[in-house]
Amino acid sequence: MAKASGHFISLSIPSFSKADRIFSSSIVTIVCVQGNRVYHVCNDPFREPRRTGSVKIALVHSRQDPGGKNIRHQIDCLLSAPGRERSFPLERHDILFHEVEERLIRQDHLDRSLDTDLIIFLSRHSSINPFPVLTVHVTGNIGPADLGGRPGSVAVAAPEWMHAVLGRLSHHVPAGYQVSYEVTHHGPSEIETPSFFVEIGSTDSEWQDSRAGEAVARSVLEANPIGTINLLGVGGTHYARRETQIALESRAAFGHIVHSRDTPRVDISMLRYLIQMGKAQAVYLDRKALPTEELTRLTTLIDGMEITRLSESELLQLKHLCWETWHAIYEIARNIDPKAKVHIPSLIRDGSPLTIDLPPELVREAFMADASVLKNGLEQLPVIFLSTRSTPILPVFIITGENSPVILNALISLCVTIISRGENTAIEGDQLIIRKSKFDPDRARKLGVPEGPLFGELMKGRVVTIDGHEITPDMVRINKDITIQIPGLEKLT
Repeated sequence: MAKASGHFISLSIPSFSKADRIFSSSIVTIVCVQGNRVYHVCNDPFREPRRTGSVKIALVHSRQDPGGKNIRHQIDCLLSAPGRERSFPLERHDILFHEVEERLIRQDHLDRSLDTDLIIFLSRHSSINPFPVLTVHVTGNIGPADLGGRPGSVAVAAPEWMHAVLGRLSHHVPAGYQVSYEVTHHGPSEIETPSFFVEIGSTDSEWQDSRAGEAVARSVLEANPIGTINLLGVGGTHYARRETQIALESRAAFGHIVHSRDTPRVDISMLRYLIQMGKAQAVYLDRKALPTEELTRLTTLIDGMEITRLSESELLQLKHLCWETWHAIYEIARNIDPKAKVHIPSLIRDGSPLTIDLPPELVREAFMADASVLKNGLEQLPVIFLSTRSTPILPVFIITGENSPVILNALISLCVTIISRGENTAIEGDQLIIRKSKFDPDRARKLGVPEGPLFGELMKGRVVTIDGHEITPDMVRINKDITIQIPGLEKLT
């Protein structure tokens, strides 16, 4: 092979009936890029050892696929760009470029001839209702195999990589295009190596569009998976709108996604299978996309398994937390109250969660004094708070590794400050004394004040006159003292 300096060299290897399995896909490509870096070929028995932290990635396209060829060409251009100073994240890994003769949907068992950890299929997307779109999805058939693969069989997903590519697609998407997951569909289903399709849709105009090809090429090359929370998505239309929105706004990464029309095929065996093949840690049900009876059936099915079912609001709180932290938080919350809703402010970071208890009456009085200020104040602290239908804010808070005495003091100060603004208060040692006064209609009547508008005036703190005598608000109020013991309060004053 000639020495390369910023040039691409392609080597075609014909397929032979008795050839070794490694040559079975008809065309293998050797690529040399600037800096004399060689992206190794799958049939090279003397390839260099894998770099630390890297994985072997095959980028596969079909000679019959104009969309795939467009993406591959744009990748070549980006990698060989003159004067390129910075490498792409994908270049930290061992990359293999592979071209096949047949359609990609017919590539069952392709991974048997590719010594790789991940396969990314570069492809076109077709639709009966075509519009410009860039998509990612894993392959397989929940039901019949109308377009490759086997019935009731799905490929192993790569949710963290799909999530990474989807995020970059949303960043690079050309004007006029949309970005979306697709539900699990078409072949190949018989792929044991994690894989997924990234596609340009939906007509020849888009397949040949260099803007779309470059957007996908950059998105693949810039993919850099983070610590995701992997999910099975159940319900929705072909383009999985809610799953797409959730993934773009959080660490939630979907593997397999089941179309609403296929959910009746999902029994306990299929559910376990999809969870396993998608490496799912939890399940998301698109409740609005499912009939009531089917939603009830699936909810019962999932809740009977040892896997967490997460709502959209819960998933959107995952923005910056790893699965271990989030799961530990929810285990604590369920132990406090199984029906509690969990509120996770943006200041919460990964760590080992523990609880902080406040006197229930302190939290209750602060909420009654000014609910909005209390909630806003909690959002500014690294504390997780819980709520139920009957209790807007529970007196048990969760933190994740912060200095608990400091957070405890901050919570006490927040509540005491809010109460003091709305009520007459005094602090005696570790006791907060709240003097509440309220309008007493019996006292008003005894002073000759008739019910009606004058009651309202007194309740507003205004003086009224009855038969030439002034009745002040203090004359018709009764006082009640509430004492709350707060350990350590004296140190905050």
